[in-house]
Amino acid sequence: MSKPDFMLEHRHAISDPMDFGRVAVMLGGDSSEREVSLNTGTAVLKALCAKGVDAHAWDPAEHSMAEFAGAGFDRTWIALHGPGGEDGALQGALQWQAMPYTGSGVMASAIAMDKVRSKRLFEAAGIPTPDYAVVYTQDQASISAEQIGFPLIVKPSGEGSSVGMSKIFERVELKDAVTLALQYGDTVLLERCIVGDELTVAVLQGRALPSIRIATPRVFYDYRAKYESERTEYICKGTSSDAEEQQYANLAIAAFDALGCSAWGRVDFMTGADGQPLVLEVNTVPGMTSHSLVPMAASEAGIDFNELCWRILETSFVSGEVAGTVEVAAHGT
Repeated sequence: MSKPDFMLEHRHAISDPMDFGRVAVMLGGDSSEREVSLNTGTAVLKALCAKGVDAHAWDPAEHSMAEFAGAGFDRTWIALHGPGGEDGALQGALQWQAMPYTGSGVMASAIAMDKVRSKRLFEAAGIPTPDYAVVYTQDQASISAEQIGFPLIVKPSGEGSSVGMSKIFERVELKDAVTLALQYGDTVLLERCIVGDELTVAVLQGRALPSIRIATPRVFYDYRAKYESERTEYICKGTSSDAEEQQYANLAIAAFDALGCSAWGRVDFMTGADGQPLVLEVNTVPGMTSHSLVPMAASEAGIDFNELCWRILETSFVSGEVAGTVEVAAHGT
């Protein structure tokens, strides 16, 4: 069953859990984000079961896709983060098996996971994003860092959850930061560090959910701040006016569309002293843990965690598969 990488968003509203059939919650895997994925998948599995869905955990690090093909599932809730689960590889394997799945399609997943190609598409679409350079060696990094200026963000092109990412303030820190990023691939992104507010906007079935502003006592919103720290603060809504909230919502939808994403995800921003929101990246399989942002935004919009997991499972239905769809506005809230 082909899943288009972009289409006019509709909500295929399901009322009976039996309509989902037997559902696999794909979790774990063998990427650097395995632990986060296990936490996400466990939470999602519990929520779906509470709603009466016939859902079961499936860890591709423990079972092959050949086994999965004969396991009798009707659709898949993808809770895998990072390479192998979020980058189009799993989406392609499921599509080859004619297995419906949640989230964006093959191409959009691959592009969103590739930070360099995402940035280039943002630029082509006129979506503001911080200045950056693409480097492959220490020498290239040294030259580009001087051109962009410090402080800098250094990160691998194909990882999520801030894995391999560093914020550096002076040249002496550059070599170690690039060495770390190169451990996760041969392409490194140097990005101008924007000093200001960090916000994120979740997108669900064509609708931008309320924004969240993130305040952390750490150097930046890194892996520990995201998943371990109890000192990270989240303010939802994260903007100071309806007009500003709409500005972020419109940019989030535009960034989502520019990469061809669909169904659900999260768009991350930095905003400097000039007040201009800059898009950092799009996450097509955001975390769904106790510290995660999409559930917070959904709650502010009146959608509890169990219902959110149900609504995301609805995105596994493609156009025409279910009669009586409900159209959702593709812009704004």
